[in-house]
Amino acid sequence: MLVAAAVCPCPPLLVPEVAAGAAPELDAARAACAEALGVLAAGRPDRLVVLGPAEEGGHYPQGTRGSFQDFGVDLAVRLGPGDAPGPELPASLAVAAWLLARTGWTDVPVEGVAVDADLPADQCARLGAEIAGGNDRIALLVMGDGSASRTVKAPGYLDDRAAPFDAEAARALGTADLAALAALDTGLARALHASGRAPWQVLAAAAEDAGLDGTLLYDEAPYGVGYLVAAWS
Repeated sequence: MLVAAAVCPCPPLLVPEVAAGAAPELDAARAACAEALGVLAAGRPDRLVVLGPAEEGGHYPQGTRGSFQDFGVDLAVRLGPGDAPGPELPASLAVAAWLLARTGWTDVPVEGVAVDADLPADQCARLGAEIAGGNDRIALLVMGDGSASRTVKAPGYLDDRAAPFDAEAARALGTADLAALAALDTGLARALHASGRAPWQVLAAAAEDAGLDGTLLYDEAPYGVGYLVAAWS
């Protein structure tokens, strides 16, 4: 059963070494992420599952390595303690591993689940139900960004639909509105380059009957990309 969740954005720019001189611009986002992770710990889970968007789905055991070499930085991370063989973490899960290490998360076993960014809503629902099934107390760290089309300089250029999409996502995440998250438009999210859509819908399914309340901790669009942080407990 799901006992707590934290929702965080996943730009590599959250990592100061990657952001370099622009690092202070995301200090407030980093602080909000740390606050959300504190809510996870307070839920006293038996296991932590980290969700993040990727080009294809996959599972990553505790100790899986990741790095930011593709972003020009020689910085390695691990998803929790240990040293698991196999493919490296996708970027979203590498950012999550950095956040967990930064906040000193070592309390419970952790595993990563990459979610295909284009996964249909019904398959997101099945994945969420599978993750939350059983008697273990599960916490979720859900990585993903809102639209990337809030300004003309954004990666996806300006799209007038971006701000309303992000506003509805922020409202749903801030109030733990499961139905609204499940109803997010897959095609519109793809057009707006909103990588969080699929992980958020997995979260919505995992939270069915959990009775969690939501709090929105951060809602900004630096660089024209919607970054949202929320905590559910």
